[in-house]
Amino acid sequence: MRRNAGLFVVISLLSGFGSSAMSLVAGIWILDLTGSTGLAALAGLCVYAPVLAGPWLGGVLDRAPRRPLVIAVNLMLAAVLLALFAVRGPEQTWLIFTVSCAYGVSYVLIDAGESALLPSALSPSELGDVNGWRSSAQEGMKLVAPLAGAGLYAWRGGHAVVVLSAATPVLVALLYAAVRLHRMPPDQPTLPACGLRAGISVLFRQRATRVPVALAAVSIAMSGFTTAAMYAIVVSELRLPTTFLGVLSSAQGAGSIIGGLLVGRLIGRWGAVGVGVGGTALFAIGCLARSLPWWPVTVGGAVLAGVGLPWTLVAAVTAVQTHTPTSLLGRVSATANTAMFGPLVVAIPLGSAAVHLGARPPLMAAVVLCLTAVAVTSHRPLSRPTTPLLAGRDRAIR
Repeated sequence: MRRNAGLFVVISLLSGFGSSAMSLVAGIWILDLTGSTGLAALAGLCVYAPVLAGPWLGGVLDRAPRRPLVIAVNLMLAAVLLALFAVRGPEQTWLIFTVSCAYGVSYVLIDAGESALLPSALSPSELGDVNGWRSSAQEGMKLVAPLAGAGLYAWRGGHAVVVLSAATPVLVALLYAAVRLHRMPPDQPTLPACGLRAGISVLFRQRATRVPVALAAVSIAMSGFTTAAMYAIVVSELRLPTTFLGVLSSAQGAGSIIGGLLVGRLIGRWGAVGVGVGGTALFAIGCLARSLPWWPVTVGGAVLAGVGLPWTLVAAVTAVQTHTPTSLLGRVSATANTAMFGPLVVAIPLGSAAVHLGARPPLMAAVVLCLTAVAVTSHRPLSRPTTPLLAGRDRAIR
């Protein structure tokens, strides 16, 4: 089991490095080719938009062998990335958008596939810890990879970044092949094992998954809703240079690394619902601190928000892995990802509009919404996690 845990952490490091580097460089490349900031921003939208199709894409995972499919998606992503060698001028910009969309689709399939594989590779007691370590690894790469990608782009151009980004999914595919999985007898879900309705019903019919996913959705949506407000706080309220946003980003990233390292142990003690409540409350406190007119408190608020967000996300992912029938785990994981990240598509532009009311109102709105979610979900006693769906799984090699 420890070998599998290490492999999954390395997979998160490699995939996080390659994707973070390419995500930044795609926008820079488009900006250099076209001179349009609007087109450059659309590259990011192309990456996030496919999450809305998560429930349908997750159904593919439940109809095919999961590990071969995840390996195939990584290899296909590497092949698609190589198409960027054809980019020579503005006429080929469409290729960068196409690859960005392919990245988005691969994210949905790989994230859901990995969530579905983890319970068959790890013991139930390890899920929270490993999910937290993976979160820390991914956040760490968000601090390192964009700088490395931008530096390589400035030195050798976009094609050099393509080589780096295409190599990482190949390595990831090899690591997936090395994971030792254990065959699991099929669960007998009471709901039909097909269609979008099954994934939604399994996800939201039980409090053990419904509450953590809802809390993560609120927190993640508010993180997008307050993005424009943080720009305004730095420039208009604190009257600091825009480069201070990098300080806040690094502070939040450091908090996310710390939060990821702690969250597994906390899930074992408080349960996924309790950790989700705590993470949402911490994020709300972080938003409140970031609205205050003193930059050290703003930095501290960024750290708190960074700790809280991975707590909500890891709690939700672990709850889904623990309480979902095996035969539906692909689509339920993908549906959970859509529920958690889909609202960003609306929250980000709403936040950009709300900032016209001032820098602080969006942050205060985020505080109120997060604390309301905490109050609504905390009216019942928080229980320790149970693993009824994992207890009977055998250990024959897949």
